[in-house]
Amino acid sequence: MAAPKKGRGPAGGQGRPGRSLALILIAMVALTGGMFLADQPTPRLGIDLAGGTSITLEAKAEPGQESAINKTNMDTAVQIMERRVNGLGVSEAEVQTQGDRNIIVNIPKGTNSAQAREQVGTTAKLYFRPVLTVAQGTPTPAPSASSTDKASPSAKPSTSASDKASSPSTKPSATATTQGRAVTGALKADSTPTPKASTTPKASSTPTASAEEQAAAADLQKKFEALDCSSKASRSKASQGTKATDTVVACEQDGSAKYVLGPAEVDGTDVDSAKAAINQQTGQWIVQMEFTDGGAKKFNKTTGKLAQQQQPQNQFAIALDGEVVSAPSVSQALSANAEISGSFTQQSAEDLANVLSYGALPLSFQEQSVTTVTAALGGEQLRAGLIAGAIGLALVVIYLVAYYRGLAFIALLSLLVSGILTYTIMSLLGPAIGFALNLPAVCGAIVAIGITADSFIVYFERIRDEIREGRTLRPAVERAWPRARRTILVSDFVSFLAAAVLFVVTVGKVQGFAFTLGLTTLLDVVVVFLFTKPVMTIMARTKFFSSGHPWSGLDPKRLGAKPPLRRSRRVNAPTDPKEA
Repeated sequence: MAAPKKGRGPAGGQGRPGRSLALILIAMVALTGGMFLADQPTPRLGIDLAGGTSITLEAKAEPGQESAINKTNMDTAVQIMERRVNGLGVSEAEVQTQGDRNIIVNIPKGTNSAQAREQVGTTAKLYFRPVLTVAQGTPTPAPSASSTDKASPSAKPSTSASDKASSPSTKPSATATTQGRAVTGALKADSTPTPKASTTPKASSTPTASAEEQAAAADLQKKFEALDCSSKASRSKASQGTKATDTVVACEQDGSAKYVLGPAEVDGTDVDSAKAAINQQTGQWIVQMEFTDGGAKKFNKTTGKLAQQQQPQNQFAIALDGEVVSAPSVSQALSANAEISGSFTQQSAEDLANVLSYGALPLSFQEQSVTTVTAALGGEQLRAGLIAGAIGLALVVIYLVAYYRGLAFIALLSLLVSGILTYTIMSLLGPAIGFALNLPAVCGAIVAIGITADSFIVYFERIRDEIREGRTLRPAVERAWPRARRTILVSDFVSFLAAAVLFVVTVGKVQGFAFTLGLTTLLDVVVVFLFTKPVMTIMARTKFFSSGHPWSGLDPKRLGAKPPLRRSRRVNAPTDPKEA
């Protein structure tokens, strides 16, 4: 029988622990380098530690719809606001109802907190309305007979077909607004020059209109002529209190143009999803929308009617919260998907897509108060928590040194590695997924110290049991590992499962505790497998540990080890059958 090769250890990597140590060292260096490259040397803090903004919103019902302010709609509004804020990367935001009509939104300090404040209470009522009249955004005198010969101040946006058909882009007029938006994707471009716009509202203009309709048309005409779109307040109030079925006046978002718009043909609920993207041909940011099946049919029907009209009645306006985002013209019936394009930046495209993706709020909200939350109280609680954690860690260290002696050195190194990994990963998760460290998350990290120390103790006790059975240290380290590994994995699995369930069924700050607990539990497995076990294998080769020094924690005498079981071979001489 061939003799076993020297230099090879038993299964489990006894002979090559350096590979595991090199791997975890590379991971630590990479995470630390990434932390500084991302310019995030510290974890992002939640509102209780870093301060932030607290916004109080009051629900406002449309005229005659006071019953809409109910628990169902309020809860729905809370869910939509949470998705909007988290979609902007502002983690750990708190959105909760207060009473029957108010919603409290707590937004921690961060790069996107300002955008979150702007969007959190946005009603995001999106309507596709036919354009009846367009004029400059400032108040205009009564229209004259020659007013229709004046060019429209709004540029006609360019569009392209979703069936990949190519068509020339529409050239904007000299007075085109830089904030205009176009809708494409299911739209075919109209390559003809922009026709001249009418400045007379077309609502109820038939000769058979009743006296009430004529009075309404006259009132609409006066309102349209007096409308001043130069200020944000006037733009937001232009369509206030109107319904989807009303003929309304509206301003373009930048105030350069004003419109008379017919009843809504398609609304925001017909948009299935929206996302920001880059147009591969132009390199500009766009917002891609997908309609539901019902929305695609309605969009096809309304654009089919508009395609038969003259300018500007062949245009439809995309009105978001009463302001016109875009007003493209149509030359044929359209359906399927659409793209909102124009002078978007990445941020503005993502903001609009975020609002459209997560739906319209079922209620209108008015901002009642905005207060700044200081981190003073949270800082005091954090200091108290860190003191408690330091005391707990000190007690763990004292216990390890008193009971395990030299083995405590390995445990402390493992805790240090676990702490470095936890800190760097938390810092990187801030810009990556918007993770913010709050007080419950700190508590989760402190609790994890005990979980990690428990894994070391399980392994050390298995080694000591093997030594008590009379084995020397090196084989004891390897024989103890499979049993300890099984126990550690089962224990960590139970802990991770509890953290996962807690994360799913809770909201707000408690999720921070669950997330941190789950993260540190996973890191415990990584540290024990890639650091603690290899270091223990290396230490078993040193004279201090292998000789059973009294301060090594592995002294056979102190452990009550049994003497080695010596098996003597009995060689039986062949016996004569006759002697038997």
